[in-house]
Amino acid sequence: MTMRARGAKAARGNAGVYSESMVKEGYYFGVPVLLLGGGACLLHWNVAAAVLVFFALFIFSFFRNPERVIPTEPGALVSPGDGRVVVVTEEEHEGRPGKRVSIFLAVWNVHVNRSPTAGTITKMEYRPGKFLAAMRERASLENEQNIFTLSTNAGEIVFKQIAGLIARRVVSWKKKGEKVARGERIGLVRFGSRVDLWVPNEAEILVSVGENVKGGSSVLARWPVKSAAGKLDGASTATTEANLTATGKRS
Repeated sequence: MTMRARGAKAARGNAGVYSESMVKEGYYFGVPVLLLGGGACLLHWNVAAAVLVFFALFIFSFFRNPERVIPTEPGALVSPGDGRVVVVTEEEHEGRPGKRVSIFLAVWNVHVNRSPTAGTITKMEYRPGKFLAAMRERASLENEQNIFTLSTNAGEIVFKQIAGLIARRVVSWKKKGEKVARGERIGLVRFGSRVDLWVPNEAEILVSVGENVKGGSSVLARWPVKSAAGKLDGASTATTEANLTATGKRS
């Protein structure tokens, strides 16, 4: 069976986990606005009704939660989110040399975030901060953010959910110590934001500034798996994801 076929099979096998067309926050925020629009329509406040219904549809679109075919190539690190690459730079993390890729999520992008690869979340840090425009370089350091440290077969990587000028809350669905599969849903940021991925120097960056990427399916970098480690990455990602489906674990 080819890698592409295995990836498609894995995606089908995860239908029970990834089948939601919209995350629950979409209902919380969108349904009340839609009901107000319906009430305005009954009162013949046509302009107000149109504005409210349009806004409700925007909210439903913002919280959409599409399925993605997750790449199965060994060593592939996928994008944590949808958007446009705004930074590719060399950067140290806790004294270790590495590289950072930053992705800006506009309000029309999907805002469900995903794990770049398979591994165990060894550290999670919520860091309160500012709400600078997510396009700005300083947002990576100064804005409110969730920081995930992920232990993988190749080593350790770090990725962030970062709030922006409009996005005012970062939401994580995972906890320290949990295992995640490549491309698994890990949380969302509300209404425009940014995601960062930090990798060690050995990783090969495959994207450049200005490229548009999709969370869970676009490969940002390649990092060979250490042969001595157990195989969670690559082809076995499909098995890991199938196990998550079988246990009913949320992605």
